[in-house]
Order: sequence, then structure tokens, then C-alpha cells
Amino acid sequence: MKGGTVRVSVNRHEVASQIRIGKTVNKKQTMEVILIQDVDNLGSAHEKVSVKNGYARNYLIPRKFAVEANPSNLKQLNERVKQLQKKEAKLLAEVNKVIEVLKASPLKVGAKTGTSGKIFGSVTSVQLARAIRDQKGYEIDRRRIHILDEVKELGTYKAKVDFGNSNEAEIEFEVGAE
Repeated sequence: MKGGTVRVSVNRHEVASQIRIGKTVNKKQTMEVILIQDVDNLGSAHEKVSVKNGYARNYLIPRKFAVEANPSNLKQLNERVKQLQKKEAKLLAEVNKVIEVLKASPLKVGAKTGTSGKIFGSVTSVQLARAIRDQKGYEIDRRRIHILDEVKELGTYKAKVDFGNSNEAEIEFEVGAE
């Protein structure tokens, strides 16, 4: 072919795929982040975790669930953890004080009874919470009080008070006639 032009047909998709083949993509790139809030199946607040780049940059960081674990943020995390430990120590001391007060003497709970000494109805955690408030001066949520035995007669019984973080106290209470 003298003097003629040769036309070469190149499919741009083929060229693009050939270019991509030459480049290796590392799909396991991870980054360290510090969680600000609890994230299901990942970790709790103030914890340093390693996640994929895309998950951190597209989901965790924009939604304020985490921040990048750079030296400045790590320093802030350490300071925050120290402050939380101090708060927990104070709370634990206060809980131990409340436990000692509750165990010091049994609570007295009044109930309406029949002639045989049986109680009409039963003593509930609501009545125990009210007795603790009136007699000991501490406000405890009724959902944290668990009566161990069913209270149907006059006598002495036991209940557990759950303060959280595996802090429990077993208290005694006496049921008397009103």
C-alpha cells in the first residue's frame, strides 16, 4: 500500500484493562482509628482499632463514630482514659459506701396481713426501693433490686441490689405487719 494510510482500530476498554493489569492493587490497606462511640461488631468507645481505609474514610469518620489515630488524637485518648479511670474510682468508692450503709441494718417493710400472718399480695421491689429511700436516704431504681425469695409471709428475707460493673450487694429486709 503505497501512499495510503493505515487505520488501526483500538478499543479503549481493552487498553484500559491492559493498563490496570500492569498495576497491582493492594486491597488490604488498613488504618488505625480511635472510636468515639460504641460501634456494633467493632469495638467500644475510646478503643483503638484497625479497619479498612474505605470503611474508616467513608463511614466511621464522616458519621463521627471515629477519628484517625494520629499522635495528637492518641494523646487525647490517653488523657480521656485517665480521666475516666479517676471517675470510675470515685464512683466505686461511693458505691462501696452505699453498700456498707445498706448492709449495716436490715430494712423494715410493712405489709397488710390477714389473721394467719399471710400477706395480702406480696412485697415488691417498688416497696423495697421506697424503704431504702425513706430509711437509708439513697434513691435506687427498682429495676436494680431483685428479691431472692417470694415474699408471702411475715419474716426476714434477702434481696440483691445491682449497682452495675459487677458490683452487687445482698441486703436483708424484715417484713412486718402494718
